[in-house]
Amino acid sequence: MTAHLGLILQRVDSWNLKDWLKHIQSLHSRSIDLELDRVRRVLHRLHWQAPSLVVVVAGTNGKGSTVAMLEAIYRCADYRVGAFTSPHLVSYCERVRLNGVAVTETEICQAFVQTEAVRSGVPLTYFEFGTLAALWLLHRHRVDIALLEVGLGGRLDAVNAVNPDLAVITAIAI
Repeated sequence: MTAHLGLILQRVDSWNLKDWLKHIQSLHSRSIDLELDRVRRVLHRLHWQAPSLVVVVAGTNGKGSTVAMLEAIYRCADYRVGAFTSPHLVSYCERVRLNGVAVTETEICQAFVQTEAVRSGVPLTYFEFGTLAALWLLHRHRVDIALLEVGLGGRLDAVNAVNPDLAVITAIAI
């Protein structure tokens, strides 16, 4: 680790969730940048390995409900399930659930530290950074099944940086 990176990580290690969200808002000049190369580069640096099953849920309406139903079904079958959805209603932590429970602020901040540590200046949007942090958490907790909700980008959305085993498409408004 370079001395510069060490100083950065020392500084951000004490940040709370509010500090992190402010920081990740500032990392990219655009709020949406539909390109997967940057996300894949950072994901590789996170040493992410896919769980046994990766399900991506896309569409206009019903994505969150579909993820919730799949999560309940797989949990009833005793699988360890991780889910990533957006947006959140009250707390950013709602975006990442492990076995039906939202992660803590401490856990999401740890994931942000890990993502920042390997980003190496790669510009990431708010959603991309959050997606990478969520994937790190799912990997860290060794889930059997990852349920990933596509945000705004369709096929170029950050969740598509991983290769799904199953893609579910809900209703699409025209």
